[in-house]
Amino acid sequence: MASLGDSVKLPCGLTFSNRLVKAAMAEGLGGFSNIPTPQLVNVYGEWAKGNWGSVLTGNVQVDVNHLGTPFDPAMPGEYTDAETNKDLVAMWKKYADTAQEHGTPTIVQVCHPGRQSMRFAGRKGMFASTIAPSPIPLDLGDSFTQRWLGWFMFPPPREMTQADIDLVTRQFVDTARLMADAGFSGIQLHGAHGYLIDQFLNPKAGYQSNVRTDAYGGSAEKRAKFVLDIIHQIRPLVPANFCIGIKLNSADHNSSSFEDTMTQIGLLAEAGIDFLEVSGGTYEDPKMIKGDVQAQKSARTVAREAFFLEFATAVRSRYPSVVLMLTGGFRTRAGAEYALSQNACDLVGIGRPAAVDPAFPRLFLDGSLSEEEAQMELKKISLPFWAKWIPIVAITAGAETQYYVEQIHRMAKGLKTVLPL
Repeated sequence: MASLGDSVKLPCGLTFSNRLVKAAMAEGLGGFSNIPTPQLVNVYGEWAKGNWGSVLTGNVQVDVNHLGTPFDPAMPGEYTDAETNKDLVAMWKKYADTAQEHGTPTIVQVCHPGRQSMRFAGRKGMFASTIAPSPIPLDLGDSFTQRWLGWFMFPPPREMTQADIDLVTRQFVDTARLMADAGFSGIQLHGAHGYLIDQFLNPKAGYQSNVRTDAYGGSAEKRAKFVLDIIHQIRPLVPANFCIGIKLNSADHNSSSFEDTMTQIGLLAEAGIDFLEVSGGTYEDPKMIKGDVQAQKSARTVAREAFFLEFATAVRSRYPSVVLMLTGGFRTRAGAEYALSQNACDLVGIGRPAAVDPAFPRLFLDGSLSEEEAQMELKKISLPFWAKWIPIVAITAGAETQYYVEQIHRMAKGLKTVLPL
């Protein structure tokens, strides 16, 4: 059986020293200039010492005009090359060097929020539209309060033109080139959680995002064109051993989109992705924040510890050669080992525990620790008093996420992190 301490070699040739990956989490440390601030670099210096097989960064937005949150790090504009943009490369190189100081490959998660760009985030202006495959606003609920708050937080999107698509494609490619020139080990395209790539991939079924009838909509293959073009344009412009991964939402086995998702994964595999991370949720239904039914512990077993285990298993049965990363809900060594024993994944993503303990892998990799010791219990966060007055699940679930963002901020300042009580 595969062991958590085993190394994993990706198709591009990059090797992770073990199977534990620090998953991407929003850090909120890009500052008002949306750059890798000293505080952000400090945090990755801590994770660099944690004995992770690999570290994934939080979102780096490809367009500073369209941010998910106001303090995301982002590309400031067009990128030409390392010689022309020396200062820009030097700034990101300091980040890359610190994150990889102890030999841990660091993968940058790159993203465009599309219609999930908050009104107050980015330099597009408070009253500017967001952009999306189709001009369909987020649906945060049917009540007047829910609809008004949804409009207030997220401007209605306009449908992207071909020129828009070409521009954003180039922004993804330029961001990848910058990260390669800065010395990072790879990128991960964020194609989950309702962000722009996910919006293109999804049909009218489920949450509405792509009802186009041109080359980018109407079938699973056409909806995948946007992300496939990005991958195909990046690959020849970065080193051969530069990783290109992707994060995708799981699909419900009973939904009409399940086979479409499997078709799209097959296309991504053919395009040469180095790993696929399975996640789930959107701002409309934030499973990635609040978990789902599989996250509930059973008194009998930890077999269901991972949020998206069933879907990962289904992907493995269809595409056995794809390197799979499963993230969401792992709190015990037994649960992580179970996922490996079922051949559901090659890599185990760890999120919130890493925000509390940057050296979390020692709990799972130290064989001298008992099963009772090799775990971290994270109690549910008590929501603030105001949450019950705002009936939007993304806001109330996000209040819990904010706790872990605060722990990352404590880490950035050299302060001791605190387990939820």
